Amino acid sequence: MSAGTDVPDSRPAVVPPGERGATRIADRVVAKIAAQAAREAAGPLPPDAARPHATVVVHHDAAHVRVHLELGYPTDIGARCHEVRRHVAERVGALVGLEVPEVAVQVERLHLTAAHGAAHGRTR
Repeated sequence: MSAGTDVPDSRPAVVPPGERGATRIADRVVAKIAAQAAREAAGPLPPDAARPHATVVVHHDAAHVRVHLELGYPTDIGARCHEVRRHVAERVGALVGLEVPEVAVQVERLHLTAAHGAAHGRTR
């Protein structure tokens, strides 16, 4: 009831932050976000390359990410992996609100690009 009236108070009760509950985002959801960020950052991939995928372990407020990808060859592997690490950490942090102290990039396979193979007389 409001002070001095017989009308009930319609304002919701204010619940202290420590008693409001928590939001938990499943590891597989964070992994899908990380995989999409890796696809964005990896640049053009060979047509026969598998799409990047990720595995994630969330512990407290930190996501430890492992990204698996395939790249065309020749390429600057170090630079592309660095860009994937940077972009994945940025996107996961921005979209999920978790700290990303580690993004391990595992290059599963290198695909010889058609232009490079033809220039060197190689065929499949």
